[in-house]
Amino acid sequence: MRWTVHSEKPLYTDQWLDIRLADVEITGGRRLSHRVIRSAPGAGAAVLDEQGNVLLMWRHRFITDTWGYEIPIGGIKEGELPKDAAAREVEEETGWRPGPLRPLLYTQPSSGLSDSEHHIFVADSAEHIGEPEEDWEAERLDWVPVERIPELVDKRELVSGTSMNALLYLYATEVGNR
Repeated sequence: MRWTVHSEKPLYTDQWLDIRLADVEITGGRRLSHRVIRSAPGAGAAVLDEQGNVLLMWRHRFITDTWGYEIPIGGIKEGELPKDAAAREVEEETGWRPGPLRPLLYTQPSSGLSDSEHHIFVADSAEHIGEPEEDWEAERLDWVPVERIPELVDKRELVSGTSMNALLYLYATEVGNR
């Protein structure tokens, strides 16, 4: 059944988040208050090299106090195409310029709570153009064999939702097509 939204009222808004309280109607005419997080879309990329390795950032996330691998991803600026945003994010966060990007997947990482949408691309090559723009994005960068992706999931070294979706999809489609 489709839920009916009767209203939404803002609870908190800043440049990153718009947290709202929605009055929704579910089955049998029952109504409930549901929190909703509205956010701008994001874009990122899985970047491969000729040996079948993927460029990953090893980083700490303070909210969960965990370390893990992630692909470069960030916000799409107003008027920017998702593909262009993905290329920009790779350069800014890693210092590598991706080769031609092609769509990999589209995901809504937490659709029960947020309208966040992520456009993920893949590149088969990259050129090193310098250091990352910010020193806080990652502890280090690693070229990791795509075949190791399931191992990273098992070891909880790959836990970020969008990165995990993208890399497992890449593993299933790229490795399975060799």
